[in-house]
Amino acid sequence: MPDDAPRSVDRVIGELAAGQHGVVSRSQLLGAGLGAKPIASRVRNGRLLRLHPGVYAVGHAQLRREGRWLAAVLASGPGAVLSHRSAASLHGLRPHNGAAIDVATAAHRTGLDGIRLHARQRLDDADRTRADGMPVTTVARTLVDLAGIVPADQLLRALRRAEELRSFDLRTIEAALARTAGRRGRGHAAMHAALNEARARATQLTRRELEERFLTLVTRARLPQPRTNVWFPAHAFEVDALWREPRVAVELDGWEHHRTRDAFHRDRSKSNTLTLEGWTVLRFTHDDVVRRPAETAAALRAALARGASSSVP
Repeated sequence: MPDDAPRSVDRVIGELAAGQHGVVSRSQLLGAGLGAKPIASRVRNGRLLRLHPGVYAVGHAQLRREGRWLAAVLASGPGAVLSHRSAASLHGLRPHNGAAIDVATAAHRTGLDGIRLHARQRLDDADRTRADGMPVTTVARTLVDLAGIVPADQLLRALRRAEELRSFDLRTIEAALARTAGRRGRGHAAMHAALNEARARATQLTRRELEERFLTLVTRARLPQPRTNVWFPAHAFEVDALWREPRVAVELDGWEHHRTRDAFHRDRSKSNTLTLEGWTVLRFTHDDVVRRPAETAAALRAALARGASSSVP
């Protein structure tokens, strides 16, 4: 593409950057039909700002963390994905600490400034996904990778956070463990220990026991008693607890061994259906009911009060 067509060149660059948090790579620009000369010209005049070799910010370098993350992935070569601590932050499993960016690649490469490269990583297609436009390890693979590099308490917190976000899937974690069997370090042992501890803490109650504990919480908080296990025939699903007049529904989530992606989608669909029909939907985990009863009761009281006030003519 000739350099005397700046608008069309800049339009191509802008379109690429718009879907990539403001960053582009040289290989992407070449692949879009831009020549080396217009790319070099825009690097010289500051329209493309070099972040890493062959990776640029478009227009300015005041990028959000996602732009920095994607720039690191692009700089790490084909097939690279965000991984480990950085992937855990993207998935919402732990806070972002602003440290070096973790990137995994199956290739033998060396890291660049600000990039903590995990080279020669076996990355099956099942371990890859995209989130917020970012190539990244799946939640399951991220947790397995995290197990080898963080203390046990941090790993357990990440597992609990995955459950709260309803992205925990035991079977996919076990599959990721199997795919990385034989890797060095303490990661697999740490993951098995964390899963065992989480099970021991969160599966002390059966579903019925958890429901009974929830009803006890309601009674002690002097809140009206709900109806339980209510069947909605029009939608073919059951709701754990509900109050019809304020239109408040509660779903109770334990650490279920059968938690799968299908179950996650079914639960989301149920919540969306109820919300669209005017219900306030609250989801409480085992820890919410057993370890944080005061906070749970406060949230429930607020929802019931709001529902009651909105129903007053």
